[in-house]
Amino acid sequence: MPFPSFTRLAPGLNCLDMKIGMHSLLPAALAAWLGLFGTVGALGAERSPPPRAALAPMDGEVIVRFKADASVLRRHALAARAPASDARSVLEQRAGTLGGRIGHTLESRGAVGEREQVLRSATLPAADLARVLAADADVEFAVPNGRRRALVAPNDPLYAATAPGVRANGPDSGQWYLRAPAGTITSAIDIESAWARTTGSASVVVAVLDTGVRFEHPDLGRVANGGKLLPGYDMVSNSTVANDGNGRDDDPSDPGDWVTSADAATSTFRDCDVSSSSWHGTATSSLVGAATNNAAGMAGAAPGVRVLPVRVLGKCYGTDSDIIAGMRWAAGIAVDGVPANPNPAKVLNLSLGGSGSCNTAYQTAVNEIISRGVIIVAAAGNGAGGAVGVPANCNGVIAVLGLRHVGSKVGFSDLGPEVAIAAPGGNCVNIGAGDACLYPILAATNSGSQGPLTSGYTNSFDISVGTSFSSPLVAAVAGLMASQQPLITAAQVKSTIQSTARVFPTTGADNGTDPTPVTACRAPQNNVEQLQCYCNTAVCGAGMLDAGRAVAAVSQVVAKVTVLTIAPTAGSAVTLSAADSLVEAGRVITAWNWLLIDSGGIVNGFSSATNASTASLTPSAGGVFSVRLTTTDDLGRTGSVDFAVSVAAAPTPPVVNPPPTTGGGGGGGGMAAGWVALLGLATALLLRDRRR
Repeated sequence: MPFPSFTRLAPGLNCLDMKIGMHSLLPAALAAWLGLFGTVGALGAERSPPPRAALAPMDGEVIVRFKADASVLRRHALAARAPASDARSVLEQRAGTLGGRIGHTLESRGAVGEREQVLRSATLPAADLARVLAADADVEFAVPNGRRRALVAPNDPLYAATAPGVRANGPDSGQWYLRAPAGTITSAIDIESAWARTTGSASVVVAVLDTGVRFEHPDLGRVANGGKLLPGYDMVSNSTVANDGNGRDDDPSDPGDWVTSADAATSTFRDCDVSSSSWHGTATSSLVGAATNNAAGMAGAAPGVRVLPVRVLGKCYGTDSDIIAGMRWAAGIAVDGVPANPNPAKVLNLSLGGSGSCNTAYQTAVNEIISRGVIIVAAAGNGAGGAVGVPANCNGVIAVLGLRHVGSKVGFSDLGPEVAIAAPGGNCVNIGAGDACLYPILAATNSGSQGPLTSGYTNSFDISVGTSFSSPLVAAVAGLMASQQPLITAAQVKSTIQSTARVFPTTGADNGTDPTPVTACRAPQNNVEQLQCYCNTAVCGAGMLDAGRAVAAVSQVVAKVTVLTIAPTAGSAVTLSAADSLVEAGRVITAWNWLLIDSGGIVNGFSSATNASTASLTPSAGGVFSVRLTTTDDLGRTGSVDFAVSVAAAPTPPVVNPPPTTGGGGGGGGMAAGWVALLGLATALLLRDRRR
């Protein structure tokens, strides 16, 4: 009997998405399948597949970051933009030097950044090697190299809902997740309201870090040929895992990521499941930027942006080192031995992940990327209510939870306080009543079970569901926001999508024929499934993504105040800036107005001009004062914000002991009374000793 196949997550992550091929399941076989995986009611709650074995780190491999002043870097320097052959030689030299220090032979397995690389020992386990290397004076950090898996009203005919029976494969609900909320479909993101303002700018690049992409898909195609896809890069360094006959190169095409039983029996693919090719990167790319309003196929959520495919996942998994290198490269940050990215991304989508906390290697890369104004969006994970995984749980990443069509947490989605926002993830509430899934996430795919064959779309029988598909919807909306506000930051995107989110519903969900009531979501617990539940802001993010409201919020003048003075203190001038205020693409701010709305009893007014991009006040004491900034663009539109400034009290002057009192007299001056007393005591002791 054929079993459903589950799409893989990005390298190193646990499988979160489900791609179930039901076209080959006859009614009797379907009943048998239900018996294996749960009741009809359990399927209505989107029960996850049986847990897959956790992927162990790569044997003996560690990601090492050298300190900026490391002697190893000075001894083995690498010229800027050196060719790949030179970079490999220098990386091997560094490995040799470090290996000599610790008494173990080390080999280089490629760069992760400009002073970050992978080192491997054939004799030490990864955890032991990481501990030894972390103790070296030249090393900033060393962590095992883990493995991650993939998380799986235009005239486009697949966008609109159709009557049952019109198509043989469905879904009859079409791209329900993009349309305006209506009836029981409450989690749809209302993309048309966003499109009324922008469908995206070609100057905005959204990078999709995944399994690669099929360039020939008619809804994608290469930018050079009038399509949506930029050239991109393949960061998968292991040629066996890459499955394309080589390591890193400039071709991010997805050759297929199938795993055979023979593969699963090898050490390279230990813990991997036998599966067909997922075409995961093609699906996630299409959700971001599929050609739209072309009377063919499907619609992308941000069809005007350009999509940058960065291949970081191969067969079954991808390594932390390749994913992190791909993140840096996508954002325009140099990676030794890799050509510079000519099209740096404004948004990164990571529909991949794995269990555990965010380690130093990931957080360091995230910090570097966000500091450049780049937005990172990642899937929360598909562990059936477990804790949010890596890299979604890194600080600064916008983690996305998956919702059912009715707005409740879909059974497979993970959750927790790290989640920023929730978006549709697909679900099959009617799978027990018929042979077609009603609410999957329709996306681009390929029909090949191993290598590529015919381009097509997932449907009600070959379904795509998972937080892997929630994440690119949020990434696409971030791309639309950046199209309106090119200077928008990751923090501003996050705060805006959260402040404009729709409230989670608390009714309307059920578990199909299973009478178990849907309960409120709670914090994840170790090894305890938490299937469908009613979301709250403590564990599901701020609410349900509303694309229309989010884009509208930045499609205007947005005033923003920042304090330029470090640690404002009484008695010193405090300088405020409007430089981070936002204005639509093509517009400029022409006027600023600063107003003191609450002195707090510590300021009398501005000590500088109030019609400039900066203004200053001098507080007389510690406390809080508030100002109002109003900015005006060249069309006369205004934006205003109130901002409170906290001021510390002036430090208390240190107590200075008075100078010693001096005696009077002439000649050689005076001597303090204390010194006179000490001198007398010393003289008496000396006379006493002489008498002995």
